[in-house]
Amino acid sequence: MAVVIAALLPVFLLIVLGFILKRTLIQPETQWHGLERLTYYVLLPVFLVQTLVKADLSSVPVAGVGGALLLSALAMSLLCLALRPLLARAAVDGPAFTSIFQGATRWQTYVALSVSGSLFGNLGLALASVAMIAIVPLVNVLSVAVLAHYASPEKRSAGAIVVTVVRNPLIWACAVGLALNVTHVPLPKLWYEVADALGRSSLAIGLLVTGAGLHLEGLFRPSLAASVAVFLKLVLMPAIAVALALQFGIADSNLAVVTVCSAVPTASSTYVLARQMGGDAPLLAQIITLQTILAAVTMPLAIALAAMC
Repeated sequence: MAVVIAALLPVFLLIVLGFILKRTLIQPETQWHGLERLTYYVLLPVFLVQTLVKADLSSVPVAGVGGALLLSALAMSLLCLALRPLLARAAVDGPAFTSIFQGATRWQTYVALSVSGSLFGNLGLALASVAMIAIVPLVNVLSVAVLAHYASPEKRSAGAIVVTVVRNPLIWACAVGLALNVTHVPLPKLWYEVADALGRSSLAIGLLVTGAGLHLEGLFRPSLAASVAVFLKLVLMPAIAVALALQFGIADSNLAVVTVCSAVPTASSTYVLARQMGGDAPLLAQIITLQTILAAVTMPLAIALAAMC
């Protein structure tokens, strides 16, 4: 437990620092938007390619880890859709439901990679990158589809949803990294030097941006919708993922990475998507803030409980 907390502490300290910087030294919103775009389109993709290029995937249960996380994300998505009629009776409208859906199914990439790397080094980073391949395409497709159906004033076609997913730079980065790993294409020394330099900064800047996006309004009086999203993501999602991983024979450090990837808070980028497609963005801001703060407690517990299985 102490090792887990020690690995999590720098992650959450960087998030807190980002929150403080946004309100003191770097207040203009445009500067944070620039950092977010730099991280999302350049730094993190390069980091993922580099991680997968150097990873020894032959020594890790790629299918088991990826399968457990893929099925857990799918199960949570179906559960949210099944809860839709019940939530509607509780006065949760369509836009608010989309925020619950995104809050329960999507994951914070920067936190997952940082914690996995802190706990297990390159092995943890490789497994978390594999998890991205399993989760990111699915949850992106489902999130856009749910927003288009329940919140967007203009319904998006299936083609538009596919284009949105295909344009995701993280998916392309994982695909390129895997292809280079499998084909053993030699890369010049210059690539490794540049990629290592960019990669070292990606997670730190990503965590700072995450902290800058937190909103404390309504934190002490969370709505029913926010409470549901917090329970589904921080409690139920890890339980489902760990149960599936155990069925696939996943154990030890591999099981811990599955737990980390399923127990992280939802992605801060969900707020942008909600604003673009008519979702309840203020509710999602509350969900992101609650999950990020509470994950400092729930993640160590989830990892410790998984280690006992």
